[in-house]
Amino acid sequence: MRPADIEALVVPGRPALRGDLLLTAVKHPDLESDAHRSALRRVGLGGGETSWTQGPHDAAPAISPDGRWVAFLRAGDGEGADGSPQVHVMPAAGGEAKRLTSLHLGADGPVWAPDSRRLAFTARLSEAGRYGTEDADGRKPEPAAEAPRRITRFDYRIDDIGFLRDRMKRLFVLDAVAALDAEQLPELEPISPNDYDVDQPAWTPDGERVVVVVPQDFDRVETHYSDLVAFPAGGGAPEVVVACHGYADQPVFAPDGTLFFYGQSYEDGQRVACNTGLYAATIGTGGPAKARRLTDIETVDVENGSGPAVPVNGEVLVAVRNRGAVELRAVPATADSAVLDDLRVLHDGHVVVRGFAADGDTIVAVVATPETSGDVVVLDTAGPRVLTDYSKALRDKGLRPVEELTTTSPDGYPVHGWLVVPEGEGPHPVLRVVHGGPFAQQDWAVFDEAQVYAAAGYAVVLGNPRGSAGYGQSHGRAITFGFGTVDVDDVLALLDKALERPDLDSSRVGIMGGSYGGFMTSWVASHHPERFKAAWSERAVNAWDSMVGSSDIGYFFVDDYIGTDPEVLRDRSPLTYAADIRIPFAVVHSEQDWRCPLEQAQRMFVALRRAGADAEFLLFPGEGHELSRSGRPRHRVQRFDAVLEWWSRHLA
Repeated sequence: MRPADIEALVVPGRPALRGDLLLTAVKHPDLESDAHRSALRRVGLGGGETSWTQGPHDAAPAISPDGRWVAFLRAGDGEGADGSPQVHVMPAAGGEAKRLTSLHLGADGPVWAPDSRRLAFTARLSEAGRYGTEDADGRKPEPAAEAPRRITRFDYRIDDIGFLRDRMKRLFVLDAVAALDAEQLPELEPISPNDYDVDQPAWTPDGERVVVVVPQDFDRVETHYSDLVAFPAGGGAPEVVVACHGYADQPVFAPDGTLFFYGQSYEDGQRVACNTGLYAATIGTGGPAKARRLTDIETVDVENGSGPAVPVNGEVLVAVRNRGAVELRAVPATADSAVLDDLRVLHDGHVVVRGFAADGDTIVAVVATPETSGDVVVLDTAGPRVLTDYSKALRDKGLRPVEELTTTSPDGYPVHGWLVVPEGEGPHPVLRVVHGGPFAQQDWAVFDEAQVYAAAGYAVVLGNPRGSAGYGQSHGRAITFGFGTVDVDDVLALLDKALERPDLDSSRVGIMGGSYGGFMTSWVASHHPERFKAAWSERAVNAWDSMVGSSDIGYFFVDDYIGTDPEVLRDRSPLTYAADIRIPFAVVHSEQDWRCPLEQAQRMFVALRRAGADAEFLLFPGEGHELSRSGRPRHRVQRFDAVLEWWSRHLA
């Protein structure tokens, strides 16, 4: 796989299923337009697929309960700021799609009411005179000419979105069927106020209310806690229906009225490295209901990125992170802190379930593997049956096999990871690639980074050291107040295990990573420089003291992971040890990174150069923290080119 082959990374989105109608939004990077293109595809339950829409930016299909209509988002048609996504509806039997919204900043994915007539969705509404809207004088100021922002809270911005409190996310309910028959677009008024964000709408089974996630106490002060709040669908006063003791996400109702949602508990005072669990509550109108946790807090970590839970036949389907896999499991609706081994397996192995849906007895999922970026499968008693072949072009690039590695750290702790070896006899130069997070997992899905480097002749070592997700909550919390300790031991132990192979060259080893992986790269380069020939540190945390105030999440992340003692912040900062780095060192960053802000790279580069190190600084304009995963396709290719050029100089 070469850098430009990222165009072959075709990824289907969370499927929508009703009867024999199965839809998914298929997305891929497009170098010519320098954008990510997506269109809806219809997948046959017997196999094969056909075009449903032409895109170029269609997403989030939702099929009405009666199967008559398909709602989805379409962007790039000139409506809204920069063609923001707007709600469209088309007949499920086929035909033309009709746009139903014209919101300046676009809309989020629509959700059908039980009556198959109304849609609920959320959308950000900006203050007048911002983001290209008219001010009180009828002018549309450019971003640099907007009025100053008055900031009184910590939570005023977030990476990859931008400023928040001047464009709050509001709840809308739209009579879609009436709008389809109208000549003009409907006049939309939000049913939630401008005082707080709402998110993730879910209709009650009677269609009378919409439940959304709201910051606790209606966001009156900064909080990491959430409540579930019900709004009357026709407008009116909201009611807290579930008061959570932590974070809540993606509520969904079963037909019997049980409300299921994902959540993290902060009752022990920890707000980081928390396993996500499945919760249930029975709501009424007499005050908040008490929720119960259906899954074990230590062994079950739900992957909420795979979409909401799906109640079906007395069970609740969820995706669960487990040792690099994302498995599809069934949780009994009556469970109480069920451990992972007690959850029925629907799909496991070397797989990553990216989305799933069910209708009646039919269950479908989008599944990635070491050879695929995602295909649609149907799960039945005979086992998973693959319906699509979206990764054929990717496999034709000559993917290298992924080999599992296991070893132990110096203290006897088990370490798990993978090795990707290039073609040829070797001995091959080696790259130790460390993932970000840290509470995330390197997984079994095809990884473009490893494949590009292996195609260029490098063996790639990957893994999940302590601090990662997917191995139990205790594993994830093992480095709380201990960055740069046992996680380093695990990173190096896995590398040593790989280097036992005679076809790997222990004299030509480089280390690289982004975000937390960038921290680890900077830290190891200063504390174990003899192990590596060079380092590539990307979007890294290098100085905890300034991270507190400059990062969008720094005001709590640093306290919870590192602490508040200035001496500890200094001691745990790679910047403190910049003068000890004696190997060539690449500092790589994006100008618009608000998660690990640009100053983290600037300070490190200056410190390295002042200490006489062989350091370079590569800066990407217009990108945020997610450059390597979802940045502009041409920047992603340019980044790969730069990585390969760097290692060709230092590991040749």
